[in-house]
Amino acid sequence: MIARMIYHVPVFGWMLKEAVSGSTTAKVLFIVNLLLVWLLAILAFGYPAIIIPALTAVPLMFVVLILITKG
Repeated sequence: MIARMIYHVPVFGWMLKEAVSGSTTAKVLFIVNLLLVWLLAILAFGYPAIIIPALTAVPLMFVVLILITKG
């Protein structure tokens, strides 16, 4: 249900749907588009556009480190 709602977002939805069910080229182009949007955000907003994704990745890295040390 959530995936269907996300797929109905005008621009991002069809790209995500194509990346999930499409060819390898579509997946690579989706990642390239995400990187280019991030680069545009860095150019527009500067330093916060670099820091905010890093801060959101911190909980994920904590989980990964705990799973590694858990064995």
